[in-house]
Amino acid sequence: MLVSVNISAYNEQDYLPEIFESLKNQTYPLKNIEVVLVNAMSTDNTRALMDQFKAENEHLFYGVKILDNPRKTLNTGLNLGFKNSDGDCYLKVDAHSQIPTNFIEANVKVIESGQKVCGGKRPTIVQAEDDFSKTLHIVEESALGSSIANYRKGDTSRYVDSVFQGMYHKDVVDTVGYFDEKLTRTEDNEYHYRIRKNGFKIWYDTSIESFQYIRPTFTKMIQQKFANGYWIGLTSHVCRDSLSLFHFGPGVFVVTLLVLMMLTPISFVPLFTVFGLYLLAVLGLSVFEISKQKFNPTLLLIPFIMIAIHFAYGIGTIKGWIFGFEFKKEYFDSEDKS
Repeated sequence: MLVSVNISAYNEQDYLPEIFESLKNQTYPLKNIEVVLVNAMSTDNTRALMDQFKAENEHLFYGVKILDNPRKTLNTGLNLGFKNSDGDCYLKVDAHSQIPTNFIEANVKVIESGQKVCGGKRPTIVQAEDDFSKTLHIVEESALGSSIANYRKGDTSRYVDSVFQGMYHKDVVDTVGYFDEKLTRTEDNEYHYRIRKNGFKIWYDTSIESFQYIRPTFTKMIQQKFANGYWIGLTSHVCRDSLSLFHFGPGVFVVTLLVLMMLTPISFVPLFTVFGLYLLAVLGLSVFEISKQKFNPTLLLIPFIMIAIHFAYGIGTIKGWIFGFEFKKEYFDSEDKS
């Protein structure tokens, strides 16, 4: 089975060498692997690294293709890669990820067993070794830090709604089409919803595992959470069924606090009760996480980081809800024109 590995990257010079090394060391026969690299007009050495990888290693693989994506977004890059792939299956690999040497082989075994779409565990990792970076990672991995999606830590193989770094049989792509290029950050949600809507199932298998690097700084983490929330808000206007209730939790929470703040002239009790219970949950989980670590002062920042990412995501979602009315009009107007 020929597998086309698609990697879309923008300014990923710090991460690509590790991915390239992992590709060369895959246990799946390299001659059955096509590497499709999409450069989103990077301004660092990303394109040079791609060129070097192709020049030095193309003879090892079925082939190596390098494509330029002037539109820069991930979804357009993925579509460009898929459209130029020769494989029986397309494997999406995030440029911010780490894949073990058996990654492709594990995916192929699942597809050969009869599944059409598959993926596996996605724990997060941190690149830096300083204490604060490790603290950011603790928050990201905590129960209140990030998604509780099935593809993160599930220990049972089963059908799920979505996967990280999925492998898609060509039959699926031929039937469903490509990623929605009008969506950013929620393209996976919408694509996997469309896959399920077309009668295909998505299989999560515990034999498959890859790792995703978290954002390396507090500022970048906050920006990521805000942008994620913003696109959840926008997407809720055009494809609500692709999202779960969990996605709206932070936004609903922030709206609830705003409403209760407006009611404070009548009574402070509801606001204090809701926010107090929230603080207790955050502090309780923070103490639990700190108790598992060798102490360093940055661990005391865990509750503040948790609160910051919740509000960043929630405020982003509210902004998306507000601007989503205009986005919905533009979204469906462009569909009518096409």
